Amino acid sequence: MIAAALPHQMDIVRSLFKAYEHELGIDLGFQGFAQELASLPGDYAPPSGRLLLAWQGEEAVGCVALRKIDEQQCEMKRLYVAPAVRATGAGTELIQSIIAEAKAIGYGSMCLDTLPSMTRAISLYRRLGFQEIAPYRYNPVPGTLYLALTL
Repeated sequence: MIAAALPHQMDIVRSLFKAYEHELGIDLGFQGFAQELASLPGDYAPPSGRLLLAWQGEEAVGCVALRKIDEQQCEMKRLYVAPAVRATGAGTELIQSIIAEAKAIGYGSMCLDTLPSMTRAISLYRRLGFQEIAPYRYNPVPGTLYLALTL
């Protein structure tokens, strides 16, 4: 089940975001990650942003976030699914849910950046219609892939 993260669930979101960073194996300091964690929901707060959690019973097993770039474009961030529930459709459900939220807000497109090592996520993004675009923001990781979807 996918549900919006509630204010009292920000510690759960922080924990999932930290698992995401740990799995990436890189320091996300260039993105202001420590400040992002400290100020949640921050840029992901309504009305222009969203934070969603995937639940399996009473356990949060995944997350995804959305933030505004401008009036027409938003960015998907922090897609994470716990290893134990990968290949169950949770990632697809999270992405489809955040796309539906972006459409409901009124955005015309959604972009994201991802690391070349995240092959399963890249395959999923492409399957859902995301296409490669030119870089839209700085990322120092070599080979970073930038994708967008028209909503």
